[in-house]
Amino acid sequence: MCRFVIYKGTAPVQLSHLLTRPCHSIINQAFDSRLRLDHRRPINGDGFGVGWYDSVYDEELGSQPCIFTSVTPAWNNVNLVRLAEKIKSPLVFAHVRATTAGTLSLDNCHPWSYGKLMFMHNGGIAEFPKIKRQLQMALPDELFNMVTGNTDSQWAFALLLSKLPDPKAKRFTPALLQKAMLDTIAHINQLLEERDITEPSLMNFCITDGETVVATRYISSRTEEAASLWFSSGSTFSEYAPGGHYKMSKTDKRENIIMIASEPLTFEKADWMEIRTNHMVVITPKMNLLQIPIIDRFYVPQSDPAALSRGTEFAAAKGFLSPRREVSRPLEAIENHV
Repeated sequence: MCRFVIYKGTAPVQLSHLLTRPCHSIINQAFDSRLRLDHRRPINGDGFGVGWYDSVYDEELGSQPCIFTSVTPAWNNVNLVRLAEKIKSPLVFAHVRATTAGTLSLDNCHPWSYGKLMFMHNGGIAEFPKIKRQLQMALPDELFNMVTGNTDSQWAFALLLSKLPDPKAKRFTPALLQKAMLDTIAHINQLLEERDITEPSLMNFCITDGETVVATRYISSRTEEAASLWFSSGSTFSEYAPGGHYKMSKTDKRENIIMIASEPLTFEKADWMEIRTNHMVVITPKMNLLQIPIIDRFYVPQSDPAALSRGTEFAAAKGFLSPRREVSRPLEAIENHV
């Protein structure tokens, strides 16, 4: 079981306000989860990573993200604490890891980057070794050689890059990233079907070019829930009480901050909304948030009663989902928040 958090804002955020200061930050969740508990591996101690983009473009530095990873537990890394207090960014990816595939190494720590693109994954592709060779054969040499680790996640990133006309481009439209994401999921599902693999795959993928964010909450099943995924939006995200108690505030109708997380970063129920299973979330450069259904053979329309009765046992057993709670407030079909 892994966890991630995404921050996109009109103004840069100090990393410590996401990673270290909140009492239920992703770092604290790594050893003290309240909602999603994997009883097989109850802590996320197999490394972490944080990636961010510069607040102001610098031609010498380029447009690619900076990524800091470590195989030490995130809560015990003094360098992370130091960096988080001194770095600000308008777009941040952070990930804590509990190994389900691949060895404990820096090469296997999320997120990864290629050019100006950054990617991370929460979940697992079922029986990945059985489709690994076929997936690799679909890659051009440059993307095949890009992969330095041995996780299903990094190979999925390489596959996604292969779906783009030019993965080294300087600009990507939201539609282009959406299509690449959908093509990646479809390709993986096709490989699984060809190998008669029926165990569901959990594919909560995230990709960004520093301006657009595309994330999915997805499972290759019509009857099971995907790994949990939530979003929060507002004007400010700040500490309202001593001890790291944060909340999202909305002082006007504009959305200055949008966050997506495997588990809410606050205990304020009104702050967070659950993203529907088998939906894609897109944050546009203008801070519009779109929730779009992924319509394939595993999609169940909201008008179908089966959409409300997906089982939680599969994802919960793997530590990717909490039992249904009062805090859950799913969105209606497709929501646009401007």
